[in-house]
Amino acid sequence: MKYIDLHVHSNRSDGTLAPREVVRLASECGLSAFALTDHDNTDGVAEALSASGEYGVEVIPGVEFSTEHLGMDVHIVGLEFELENPEFQKQVAEYRDERLFRNRKMIGRMAADGIDISWDKMEQAFGQIAWTRAHFGRYLLDHGYVHEISEAFSTYIGEDCKYFVPREKSTPYDAVRLIRKYGGIPILAHPFQYHLSREQLEELIGGLKEAGLIGMEVYYSTYNKEQSAELLSLAEKYDLAPSGGSDFHGSNKPSISLGSGMDNLQIPYSILDGLRAKREEAISHAAE
Repeated sequence: MKYIDLHVHSNRSDGTLAPREVVRLASECGLSAFALTDHDNTDGVAEALSASGEYGVEVIPGVEFSTEHLGMDVHIVGLEFELENPEFQKQVAEYRDERLFRNRKMIGRMAADGIDISWDKMEQAFGQIAWTRAHFGRYLLDHGYVHEISEAFSTYIGEDCKYFVPREKSTPYDAVRLIRKYGGIPILAHPFQYHLSREQLEELIGGLKEAGLIGMEVYYSTYNKEQSAELLSLAEKYDLAPSGGSDFHGSNKPSISLGSGMDNLQIPYSILDGLRAKREEAISHAAE
C-alpha cells in the first residue's frame, strides 16, 4: 500500500529542513507522496518539485494559511492550486504581509517589556522569511528566557499570553474561497487545536463548508483513535473528505516524524484520492 503525508513544513516557514531535504527524507521513509504546506507562502514548492523525480516521491503543492476566527489563529491547508497563477501569488503575498505586520507588533510588545529582541536580531537568527510563533519560541529558548519551546507558548506567545497577536484581516472563510477560486482543495487543519466548544466547532465547519471547504484533518499527530473517530463522524456529517498529516517540522518538533507523526499515523494514498474526488464532485455541483 502507498502512504502519504498531507501536512509538512520546510525551512521556508518554521521547519528545519530545506524542501529538497524533505523530499529525500520522504523517500527514505517510504512515502509515495507528501504535500509541502509552509505557512503563508509557497516559496519552497519549486525546489521540492525539482527533487521529486530524483527521489521518486510525488510532491503536492501546498500552503497553510493562518487566519483569524474568534480572536484566535485558525489554519486552512490548501492543496493542488494554480501555483503559478500571478493573481493567486498576489493573494498569498497579502497573507505573508499580514504575518509580517503581526510579527512587528509581537516584537514591539516584547521589546517594550525589556525582552532583548528586535527585527534585526530575528533576521540574524532566522533570515528574511515570514517567521511563525515557533521562530519566536526558538529565539526565546536560545536567549535563555525559557527552557523549552513549549514553555514559550505557555508563558509568552500562546493565544492566552501577553505577547500573542492574532491576525487582523483574513478569516478562514476568505482562505477557503481563495483556494477554491484557484482550483485547489481547502482543508481545515487540526480542528481540535482551537479549543472550541462543540457548538462553535460545528458552526465553523458548517460555515466553511458553505464557503467551499472540501476536507478536514481527521488524522493528525496529536490525535488518538477516539478523537480521529469523532472527527471522521463530523466530516461525514458535513460531507467533507477526511485528510491527514503529521505537521512535520524537523527538529522544531522532534517528537513528530515525517509520515508517521508520533508513531500514530499511516495515511493511505486513498485519502488523497478521496480529496480529489470530493473536489471534482463540488465542481460538478457548482456547474449544475
